[in-house]
Formats: sequence, C-alpha cells, structure tokens
Amino acid sequence: MTNLPFDGAISTFFNDEAPKDLRDAINNSGKKDILSDSYPYKTQMKRAEYDSRMEALQVELVKLLAHIKDSGERIAVVFEGRDAAGKGGTIKRLRENLNPRSARVVALSKPSDREAGQWYFQRYAKHLPTAGEMVLFDRSWYNRGVVEKVFGFCEDEDRERFFDQLPGFEHQITSEGIHLFKFWLNVGRSEQLKRFLKREEDPLKQWKLSWIDVEGLKRWDAYSQAIKETFERSHTEAAPWTVIRSDDKKRARLAAIECILQAIDYKDKNLNVIQKPDDKICGSPALWDMG
Repeated sequence: MTNLPFDGAISTFFNDEAPKDLRDAINNSGKKDILSDSYPYKTQMKRAEYDSRMEALQVELVKLLAHIKDSGERIAVVFEGRDAAGKGGTIKRLRENLNPRSARVVALSKPSDREAGQWYFQRYAKHLPTAGEMVLFDRSWYNRGVVEKVFGFCEDEDRERFFDQLPGFEHQITSEGIHLFKFWLNVGRSEQLKRFLKREEDPLKQWKLSWIDVEGLKRWDAYSQAIKETFERSHTEAAPWTVIRSDDKKRARLAAIECILQAIDYKDKNLNVIQKPDDKICGSPALWDMG
C-alpha cells in the first residue's frame, strides 16, 4: 500500500467509503464488461472492428488536415469531462498521425501569478488556432465552470462573470470562422473508480493521478451539480456541447473523430468510412443524465 500514489488513497476509498453498489459492480465485472446499467452496450467494442474503423478514420483526418492547411481554415476542439473519462486517449488517437506543426495539443497547468491577474479568457485566447491549424484543448476555459467551483478555487462572483462573458467569447471564436467543437466525455461512477484503481496499480500510469482525482471521488454529487449548471448556461446555438458517453473508450474515440469529420467538407472525403456518430452514446447534453 505504501508504494501506491497518495498512500493508496484510492484503494482506501474503494474499500472503506465507496457505496456498496459501486464495489459490487467492480468486483463482479469481467475485463470487457460495461459497468453502467444505462449504457446501451453490455461489453466493449471488439478490438478488430475498432482497429479497422480507427485506421480508416485516421486516414480521413490526414486529408482534413491537408485541407485546412491549403484553405487556411481553423479548428479548435475542446475536450472536457469527468476525470478518467478518456480525454487524453481520445486526443492521442485523433492526433497521432497528424503533423504536430499543424495539429497541436494545449494542456495548460495552474495559472501563474501573472496569468491569474489577467482577464480569465486571455491565456486561452492566445492558444486559439491560426490559419491552417487544428488545436486540441485538453481541458479548457470550462475549468471555472466545474473544477474550480467544486474545489472552491474561485469566488462565486468570478464564476458568474465567467458565465456572463462566456457566450460572447465563444461567439467571437465562431464568428471569426473558427470551427469550434465542444466535447464532454462522460463516464459512469463505477467505471471511473475502476479506471482509477487500475491507474493506482500501474507504475506507467500512476503519474496521471493527482490530489484532485483522489478528492474528486468524494465529490461526485458536487461535480454533477456543477456539470448540470454548466450545460444549462453554455449549451448555445453558436457553440453547442456534444456529450459522448465514454464507458467504452473505443466507441467514444470513434464518435469524437466522426463528429469532426462529418462537420467539415474536404477533398476526397470518403463518406463510406465516416459513419454517423452513434446516437446511443453521442448527442446533446440530454445524454449526460443517463450516465
């Protein structure tokens, strides 16, 4: 136990504090089982089908990036979601075959003292894409809507100012012609805890865990309330949210990529490859409540 990050706090939570139904779901599950009763599939997508579809979609992504480089179009993709929802893995598959000079990831750490004194959106605005570029935000300005609220990292008046200014900020992005995608990857509580337990035991993945993750396990309901309010105040016609239920990471990754490819026209687009995202797991914020 002493060799585990945070002195095995996640295992301790699982054994001593987690609701019994969560423990039972995890203890009684097979490796490929989906733990959420409301998820529309009982098992994960088969690897062979996933690999085949992912390879074909990644070819389409290469075509898309070539198109925006030639046309000067710009793409910004926001990835948000509960901890362990699969944001990093989805970003990795989306970007892994793209030129890093034209497709870059933005994952900002805690703001410096200087940044903390700036207009809240300022440090994000400077990372928006230039002509011919795709930018993938691994978390974003929505930190203020959810994480900062749950952990008391901002005052209520700062959060209200954020929501007041948010529609204008995102309208400026889209009115500039930037293609803005906002993905919320949502994972059920049992699956989240199962993923945390695996990270805790894996020396190659322990770095992914943080104090926020450990404490967040105890604040599921507070997260839920902050997420619900954020959707209510930021799901707009100009900048809608797409919720992707990511209890199965494979299906979630495919859906995110398909959403982007479907939305933009480009040369030699293969419509036989780009399926309509699975509406059982991908859609409006109404899907979020089903997690």
